[in-house]
Amino acid sequence: MKKLFLDDIRIPKDAIGLVSSNLNQIYWNNDWSIVRNYIEFCNYIQEFGLPNLISFDHDLADFHYDFKPEDYDGMSEDEMNTKFGSMEKTGYECAKWLVDWCLENKKSLPECIVHSANPVGKQNIETYLNNAKKHLL
Repeated sequence: MKKLFLDDIRIPKDAIGLVSSNLNQIYWNNDWSIVRNYIEFCNYIQEFGLPNLISFDHDLADFHYDFKPEDYDGMSEDEMNTKFGSMEKTGYECAKWLVDWCLENKKSLPECIVHSANPVGKQNIETYLNNAKKHLL
């Protein structure tokens, strides 16, 4: 099983406390490929194809950690970019790219987990991917 872990800092074992307990076991395995940013994420999929499982972080650069949760105030990623200016690409943009890639290549979305500590970012990614699953193969 091919697994891809998207996070700028963590290794898979660090994500154990960020997901529901029934998913914790999968992070103990050392067979993950790790990518640290949007470019590495896109390059990995273009070079190696879709993994069976992707685990997403939202905040992929130190820049995102300068904001407090109340700064986001339930905003979508697009609203955040409008308010704060263009940010380095996040896990949300990776999810959007993944959906577009799957559509263009007539592929189904792989299984996805979001392990982000950013609750708004986590919800945005999960909602986007869940909506996309309804429209993909």
